Amino acid sequence: MRKIFVAALVIGSMLVFPSTSLPVNAVDNQVERGYISVSYTTEKEISPDTVEFSISIKTNDKKSMQEASTKNKEISNKVYDYLKANINTSNGDYLKTANYSATPVYIYKDGKRIFDKYEVSNNIIVHTKSLDKVSNYIDKSIQLGATDVNSLNFTLSNKDAQCVDMLAESAKQVKQRANVVTAAVGSSVTGIKNIRTSCSVNQRRVGYGYTNRLMAKAVMSDGAMEEAAPQTNIESGNITMYASVDADFFVK
Repeated sequence: MRKIFVAALVIGSMLVFPSTSLPVNAVDNQVERGYISVSYTTEKEISPDTVEFSISIKTNDKKSMQEASTKNKEISNKVYDYLKANINTSNGDYLKTANYSATPVYIYKDGKRIFDKYEVSNNIIVHTKSLDKVSNYIDKSIQLGATDVNSLNFTLSNKDAQCVDMLAESAKQVKQRANVVTAAVGSSVTGIKNIRTSCSVNQRRVGYGYTNRLMAKAVMSDGAMEEAAPQTNIESGNITMYASVDADFFVK
């Protein structure tokens, strides 16, 4: 765990008074006070427990949008049924469809736009905590006719709980360092002026962009299915989480 600490001691008047009048007793209570500013960041490497990625099915046909759509539906249903039967919905896993499109594709030749084909694309988003099964999900989906797998995004499902624990550590360190610094210059902490907190996660994105081009060509041309070779296992690695506390303490 890496820890970052910054402290600054400011002695003098740090209060700004508005121009409007205040009751006499309120003015009397506004005593000039010095303060110390302390910042501390707790940094922690954590193993992710959730991943989300997209599996795409692309089909086309030279003569009919309906035919391209029918091909896409057949493959998409196979991929969707396989994934639905294997993910663990009781553990928060889910599937969703995103970015479905059906459009004619044109090419340009000699300055003229020429119709090329009808193309249909369907993306299935997979959200799962079964990190050990991601490679299987991808390999089998490609075998069933999926043509693209987009970047994998590894995250934490319990980042709020992690944040609370790490903020507590940062706050403890901030207070301790404020006391140490003020004591070293013959002062003492008397209260809190301001305190600010923040948490952030450096999510890990794997640049996985496999395209099953041979499979896509076979499926789009005559509906044939070729078996794709198993892919390299995907390692989730670690992600980094930061919890920062910035505080201003009154001193005397």
